[in-house]
Amino acid sequence: MKLTFLQRDGEGRLAAPPLSLAPMVGLSHSALRSLIADLGGCGLFYTEMLAARRLPHENPAVSSYLHTTPCERPLIYQLFIADVKYVAPALDKIHRLGGDGVDINLGCPAPSVRRGGAGAALAEDWDRVRDIVSSARRHTDLTLSAKIRVGHVGKEAHLLDFCKMLEAEGVDLLAVHARYHGEKFCRKPRWQLLAPICEQLDIPIFANGGIFSVDDARRCLELSGAAGLMLGRGAVERPWLFNEIAREVYGLDLPVAESRPVEIYFRFVQKMVEIFAPERQLGRIKEFTHYIAKNHQFGHHLASAVQKSHTVEEAVQAAEDFYGISRDI
Repeated sequence: MKLTFLQRDGEGRLAAPPLSLAPMVGLSHSALRSLIADLGGCGLFYTEMLAARRLPHENPAVSSYLHTTPCERPLIYQLFIADVKYVAPALDKIHRLGGDGVDINLGCPAPSVRRGGAGAALAEDWDRVRDIVSSARRHTDLTLSAKIRVGHVGKEAHLLDFCKMLEAEGVDLLAVHARYHGEKFCRKPRWQLLAPICEQLDIPIFANGGIFSVDDARRCLELSGAAGLMLGRGAVERPWLFNEIAREVYGLDLPVAESRPVEIYFRFVQKMVEIFAPERQLGRIKEFTHYIAKNHQFGHHLASAVQKSHTVEEAVQAAEDFYGISRDI
């Protein structure tokens, strides 16, 4: 199905928040997505980055990457892909999985991804990008999106041309991370660089990068003119942030979400235990703990204790000791 953003109800209010959870390796899995869905405010979910050449052979009954629950919708499957020959088989699998859309990763800077010619490396080869995107457009009627960075310093004009090319090839939605290639997360995002794209393209542009609060969301929208926001690390640190932005920025009538980190933490652990096989639980709990611990002045003690754990039971005990409570998991 095609996703329609910015629809309004009969009274002129947004029917759904133009807010999406970013695709993040090791983080945008079913446990986090379903936790955020429970809290409310997120209008669109992405999977973790999936290898297009491997996806057709993955078994959703056992794959932690493909596990999903009904509340995690709409759901876009993000692919990293380097060769057009993998497009059709990957999309056939997404159709069988019941996905709502497919995203082409054109921004991942990870060396392993770049060496294979995908992610940010693919974005530098416009001919291959055209082949892959146009093939994807021919093979699916689902929403087709792409996630990119703003490119390289001094080549801002290329960014607009690149985005126009993607739109012309059939991309329905663009998510733009507002940092240059090679810039670390500690660098302030350059939301203003998105303004020319948002002004000149007809498709929705979602701004991504550096959104950790309601004030960040407002400032990003003011500088970029984006149609919506994609939250990444900020939504892992504060999974209730979608709810806050949906209510306070977009004016949606939602119940106020739980925002006590202790409650959020144990909800997450419970979901992890319920959803994933035992061997898939501990690593993801450690990863999440690293982020949720940032809400506490001495959160590094929590993160360190959980990181040293060898079992889920030890991790839960470490968290119980930090919070001074006991929970049945």
